[in-house]
Amino acid sequence: MASAIARLRHLQIAPRKVRLVADLIRGKTVAEARDILAFTPKTCRLALTKLLASVVANAESAATERHQTIDADEMVIRAIQVNQGRMRAKYRAAARGRSVRIRSRSSHVDIVISDQPE
Repeated sequence: MASAIARLRHLQIAPRKVRLVADLIRGKTVAEARDILAFTPKTCRLALTKLLASVVANAESAATERHQTIDADEMVIRAIQVNQGRMRAKYRAAARGRSVRIRSRSSHVDIVISDQPE
């Protein structure tokens, strides 16, 4: 059973927005996930597409080390997890001489693929 993992840290998109796209590809094959990401109009699809390519490359690299052959398009996304990353704070001028805090959120994304479905 071959599996691979890849992590994307400090993505400057809020986790709530990334989870919308992550939920679309959870449990799908790699080929289906690529098609879904290609036609999703969200900004985070570019980062998730690169992350998916990275985890496929990790799986192929691990397979060549073990002298095995795998079909990367048939592998299944077993888990994709989106967590909150570091939050940057900026300040903006507000009415009556006050300042308002602007929280710029970031995300950490972990993805695991495997060649056997659950």
